[in-house]
Amino acid sequence: MLRNFPSPTGRRAFLIALLAIGAGASGPSAAEPAGDAERGRRLMAQYQCGRCHAIPGVAGAGGRLAVPLDAFGLRSYIAGRIPNGRAALERWIVDPPSLVPGTLMPNLGVSAAEAHDIAAYLGALR
Repeated sequence: MLRNFPSPTGRRAFLIALLAIGAGASGPSAAEPAGDAERGRRLMAQYQCGRCHAIPGVAGAGGRLAVPLDAFGLRSYIAGRIPNGRAALERWIVDPPSLVPGTLMPNLGVSAAEAHDIAAYLGALR
């Protein structure tokens, strides 16, 4: 395919365009805002996520029953088996047992909009 570009400059521009498209595919799109991380932090306190998890920045979140959530944004997997991406994380927050039957993480009744903001907060933990 690159042979069809007559000059090295044309090939270089084509490769840069492909890289830009690929980089944008994994991040939030303009149509889908990243979420309100501050609201997500408050929601984690409201839903008492810290009863089980230690969560940086969330008052009283020093739980030891489940994994600590520090540096969650750098993790490769959710619950040790689901590739960590925003859509998967939001689904996990809304209904963990639907993704991992038998998980100890309960369905807390978090709405999709709330999960979007909680995911924004967790993704910012680095």
